Amino acid sequence: MPKPKKFVKITHRTSGMLLAEGPMGWGITPFEGNYYIRKKYLKTDNFKINYIPGFCFYKFFYVWMNLVLKDGKKASNLAWLYWFPNPLLPFIWFRVAVPGMHPELKVEEYKVSN
Repeated sequence: MPKPKKFVKITHRTSGMLLAEGPMGWGITPFEGNYYIRKKYLKTDNFKINYIPGFCFYKFFYVWMNLVLKDGKKASNLAWLYWFPNPLLPFIWFRVAVPGMHPELKVEEYKVSN
């Protein structure tokens, strides 16, 4: 019997905006409580780079991103993008990342049978 595949759906709580949905693993990679999302599985283009830089000593340089909501308001620093990533961590390369436990985000994991 085939093993069910795990998927994840990430939405913005107050607006209901769907941010990402796709398979766990290479599509949406959970790492250290965060989700690193391949462009293919982003369901919005409302993440905008705000050019505030950041640095992680082993993942290297990133920029913060705001989420621009449909009403024009923004959720500041809700995501980030590694623009100079550690070459040993390909699952973070140029992917939008969001924190799994952020109060503004709803993360739902589910399984789908083949």
